[in-house]
Amino acid sequence: MPYALLVADIIMGASVLLAFRSLPPQVPLFYSRPAGEEQLADTWTIILLPLLLHFFYFLNIIIVKRYFSENEFVKKMIHYVNLFLVVIFTVIFVKIIFLVS
Repeated sequence: MPYALLVADIIMGASVLLAFRSLPPQVPLFYSRPAGEEQLADTWTIILLPLLLHFFYFLNIIIVKRYFSENEFVKKMIHYVNLFLVVIFTVIFVKIIFLVS
């Protein structure tokens, strides 16, 4: 499973490198806000997505090791939740990068 996180990091890094020159000063990051300028954030804040991905990923692992070390069902469930997080955060990140560039 750590390989999925590493692959996601490589994909996100490659997408930033490919689109770095054409990135605008602000990107639409806060889609829960009303449409318009309220959704925009500085370009550097896009780093929040990979940071949140790593935070949730490792938080899930810590919770499983601390509270559910012998429960195989919860281990498998958290494994699939982590896989889902990796895929969703990567898709959202790449979509935002290529949407604005």
